[in-house]
Amino acid sequence: MPEELEEQAPQQFDLSRYLDIARRRYLHFLIPFFLGWLIVWGASWVLTPLYKSGTLILVDEPSMPANLITPNVNDNLQDRLQNLQQQILSRTRLLTIIDKLGLFKGAGGKLTPDQQVGIMRKSIDLELVLDTQNQGVSSFRISYSAADPHIAQQTTNELAKLFINENSRQREAASENATQFIQSQVASARASLAAQDTKVHEFQAAHQGELPDQAATNLQILSGLQAQLQNEEDSLNTARQQRVYYQSLIQQYQDIQGQTGSADGESAGLAAINQQLDTLRKQLANLRTRYTDRYPEVQNVISEIARTESERKALIGKPANASGSRARTNASRQFTQGVPSTSQLQAQSQLQANQAEIANRERTIAGLKRRIDVYQARLNNEPIVAQQLADLTRGYEQSKENFDDLLKKENESQIATRMEHLQAGARFTVLDPPDLPIKPYSPNRLKMCAGGIGAGIVLGALVVFLFEFLDDRVYSDKALRELIPAAVISEIPEIVNRADQRRNRRKIVLGWAIAVIVFGAILCGSAFTYLHG
Repeated sequence: MPEELEEQAPQQFDLSRYLDIARRRYLHFLIPFFLGWLIVWGASWVLTPLYKSGTLILVDEPSMPANLITPNVNDNLQDRLQNLQQQILSRTRLLTIIDKLGLFKGAGGKLTPDQQVGIMRKSIDLELVLDTQNQGVSSFRISYSAADPHIAQQTTNELAKLFINENSRQREAASENATQFIQSQVASARASLAAQDTKVHEFQAAHQGELPDQAATNLQILSGLQAQLQNEEDSLNTARQQRVYYQSLIQQYQDIQGQTGSADGESAGLAAINQQLDTLRKQLANLRTRYTDRYPEVQNVISEIARTESERKALIGKPANASGSRARTNASRQFTQGVPSTSQLQAQSQLQANQAEIANRERTIAGLKRRIDVYQARLNNEPIVAQQLADLTRGYEQSKENFDDLLKKENESQIATRMEHLQAGARFTVLDPPDLPIKPYSPNRLKMCAGGIGAGIVLGALVVFLFEFLDDRVYSDKALRELIPAAVISEIPEIVNRADQRRNRRKIVLGWAIAVIVFGAILCGSAFTYLHG
């Protein structure tokens, strides 16, 4: 039962066992350890050293403030650098630098152009330097690695020139393209605006008099025409009443002429004149109910009354002599015998003038009605015309607004393009010229020396583990108890003679000597690497 518990108990770390392994296998560890370190350290001196030359290029801000002149190119420096990197690392550009500097002449023509371009691309490094304040790109570093430090410096210089020149060229080209594009848009907008303006003018010409801004004028004219029509109709009614009056007056004169003459002709003429005065006075009273005495019709009737009264006074006045009496007697006889008197002739002429006036006023009223119909139709069509004109005007205003905006952008873009030509925009400036490297940056021999120590430790541990795994001998009583379940009764001590003692001493001395040599060699190699690597 105790033996089963011992078997079930977990195995603990046995320091004595590992010390025994180290005492027995130190040579198996030291030799692979030294060989692993020696291989890695020697490789660091065999590999071709590479020299890196770098230059720092500063991104200058535009000399003109952005609120004064707006750039018309992309200001995202990271995108621009990525585009520049693709342009500069193209096969054509790199082959130009390779042929110019003769970078791969030592290869003896064994490398194809594509292989040369691939090697050169791997040797180029682009590093962005961020500004700590606004977290933007303030500068960038270009580096190139080569086996010859002078070649590294010259290649870095060529790459820096390419970046600076290509940046200026691309900015100018992009600015010119933007300006040309905006100019084409301005031309298109100008043509569209001209077409809209032509449509508006044609519409206004086709609907002259029906436009919204003419509605007030049309309404005022219509009101005037309606007032004029009312006056003309009133005048026409008055003229028609006068026509009836003149017709009745002439009829009265004719009736009087048809009557038999009395003993005194003057009595018959006086009765006709009195009847005419009564008619004129009634007409005057009727006119004064509607008009003032300044109205022409009223004044005409007043004049007619005055003239008729003067005739009446002439008839009833006593004759001054016999000739006057005979003249009045003859006039009275003519009036009663059917010869038209002066009053009758004047009434007939007034009737004719009245008929002409009625015809003229009827024509005037017809013309006024036609004009009223025209202006009324204009006012009726005004909402439809206003809506159609508003649609055309809205399109014109939009086209004009678009044209003005594009014209402003065109002016700004032209100024920005001139600014790019004058190198007043964001440009690259070499802050640190390419340096001539003195020490190679690769391979890092000190790191490889430390890495060789680690590789030697791993290799030695693997060799020791392999020998322990393949060795089936038992070196301790504990291992024996694990192998045989029987208990150990006694132990036979090792019998060592002098020869064995000398051999053991030589083995110990050899082990220490090898350890000293190994660690001494590693220390010397590390010191040499630190001083010369």
